[in-house]
Amino acid sequence: MVRSWVRGGSHVAERRRSVTLEGRIMDAHWDLQLFQNITVQLLEGNRLVLDPFQLSSLQYTTLLLLDMDEGWRLTDLSERLLCERSTVTRIIDALETRQLVRRVPDPEDRRSQRVTITDAGATMREQAHAALEASLIQRFGCLNEDERHQLRRLHEKLTNGLKVEGEKTAETF
Repeated sequence: MVRSWVRGGSHVAERRRSVTLEGRIMDAHWDLQLFQNITVQLLEGNRLVLDPFQLSSLQYTTLLLLDMDEGWRLTDLSERLLCERSTVTRIIDALETRQLVRRVPDPEDRRSQRVTITDAGATMREQAHAALEASLIQRFGCLNEDERHQLRRLHEKLTNGLKVEGEKTAETF
């Protein structure tokens, strides 16, 4: 199956053809582009919603992870956010400048610090979360309930398949 790609994802035309190795590679490529297009659209929508809060997606996600008590080490945040530690340091610096987070000594390691959210950060997080949730409900409103359930099932199936494939790939190295 060959798919023609139209920017914006509003139209995907399909036509049948013989299944060859090359055909499967092209189908996989087009499938990847479909996911990338959806991701770009979702991230752009998120950016527009988070802009009034002066938060990037990574800053917002960081606020979601933090609590007021225990906090996170920068290295743990870096792993969770899939970012370099220097990137996380810049994120925390920006949030700390706005008094949305604070660094506190790590009780388990005097050389380390943990990052916790402040009251102002928790308030900002709740406001941004409400705005983003409303936006997502609106953006996903084009799908009916059955389609959303089907999307979740397909997402779970694909996620599990990718995990298995990732394990196979890791075993070959």
